[in-house]
Amino acid sequence: MAKQTSPSPAPVHVVGGGLAGSEAAWQIASAGVPVVLHEMRGVQSTPAHKTDGLAELVCSNSFRSDDSEQNAVGLIHYEMRALGSLIMASADAHQVPAGGALAVDREGFSQRVSAQLAAHPLVQIVREELAGLPPNDWDNVIISTGPLTSPALATAIQGLTGEKELAFFDAIAPIVHRDSIDMDKAWFQSRYDKVGPGGNGADYINCPLSREQYHAFVEALIASDKSGFKEWEGTPYFNGCLPIEVMAERGRETLRHGPMKPVGLTNKHDPTVKPYGIVQLRQDNALGTLYNMVGFQTKLKYGEQVALFRMIPGLEHAEFARLGGLHRNTFLNSPKVLDERLRLKAQSRLRFAGQITGCEGYVESAAIGLVAGRMAAAEHRGEVFALPPATTAMGALINHITGGHIEAIDQGPPSFQPMNVNFGLFPPLEISPKGPDGKRLKGLEKAIAKKKALTDRAKADLAQWMQSNGVPIAAVG
Repeated sequence: MAKQTSPSPAPVHVVGGGLAGSEAAWQIASAGVPVVLHEMRGVQSTPAHKTDGLAELVCSNSFRSDDSEQNAVGLIHYEMRALGSLIMASADAHQVPAGGALAVDREGFSQRVSAQLAAHPLVQIVREELAGLPPNDWDNVIISTGPLTSPALATAIQGLTGEKELAFFDAIAPIVHRDSIDMDKAWFQSRYDKVGPGGNGADYINCPLSREQYHAFVEALIASDKSGFKEWEGTPYFNGCLPIEVMAERGRETLRHGPMKPVGLTNKHDPTVKPYGIVQLRQDNALGTLYNMVGFQTKLKYGEQVALFRMIPGLEHAEFARLGGLHRNTFLNSPKVLDERLRLKAQSRLRFAGQITGCEGYVESAAIGLVAGRMAAAEHRGEVFALPPATTAMGALINHITGGHIEAIDQGPPSFQPMNVNFGLFPPLEISPKGPDGKRLKGLEKAIAKKKALTDRAKADLAQWMQSNGVPIAAVG
């Protein structure tokens, strides 16, 4: 790392103790730099959080695919593990069966993150709400307050940038008590019997619906009483986390091609009958006593939810540990207001990380926190931290956030939208993969080979980047 300025004697301040902030604080402390982590929960709650634990998961308990060869999310898991991620180590320590996905016991996960940070000698955790911009004497700050940034801080940031921040709805899926599910109608099976981390190929509970049951459910869903948020009218939904009622309103068959798709599953109670739609539930805690309804985030009123979900075969007597909810997410117009190192152009002492930057998803937020933390630690030491290559998952995501994806468009950037990591953010391969016989591949074989080539390139470039920049290499699971 090249020298930049004289080291700063003051600590780095991280505002927000979610996944991004917790990861950023861990990376800073692991680099030998003192850090103060400011978290308002404990003195001020949010509409979605239930505890004051650090890195609390408020939506799903899934970190999604752990396949680092065929999936961009699995690749970012790999990269974070290589860089000593606290979030990934905690997820691995508290994983629950979930087919090809990495899902966690949310309580155990949060407790481990909290304990690790509290025990680190260079980390100070302060419970307070930041009512406005950080004090001027904080010369190195990461703001990772996420989609539920306090109104006072959000207003201050908006005033500083001169930009009107974007917003979208993010809905929460219900959680069901396992012993209230009728297993004479439901059965255990992962889609295509896929075996994932900690799983056995039968990690999801599946509730089948006939054609008649499916259409009756959809009609009741559309007619149900929804929560009203007049002050948020005009706020768009993020397509990766649509409430089920919004999906249903877009077409009666939409749910069958989304969370209720019946492919890759066979009803063990009657293999001769193919379900028209299927609701899947995924284990939500290590004890296996709670299961969440996969993809069933909703803004329906609570009474409506209970009546509607009990229409699903196997859930007629379901008892809910938590019903669905809705909260509003905010994020910056990052390509316009942030530089390539995630610093606010209007005030470079402020760096941003996590969902507030416009990335979407647990691991994406934590990954940006990881890189932001390393950048802040390098600045504290008077060094320049080299950005991860754009060919890696982390580099591609940062490139999206800071505007790299729009540089070639002469007419200027389109409206910035939140994004999960995906192979569409990666630079194209220089050479298309070919089959063993040297011939061009087609169809599924081509898609599989391309993804493998992208992940192979990313892993090789990550290793070279780490070696060239003296980045410590952690063990990769």
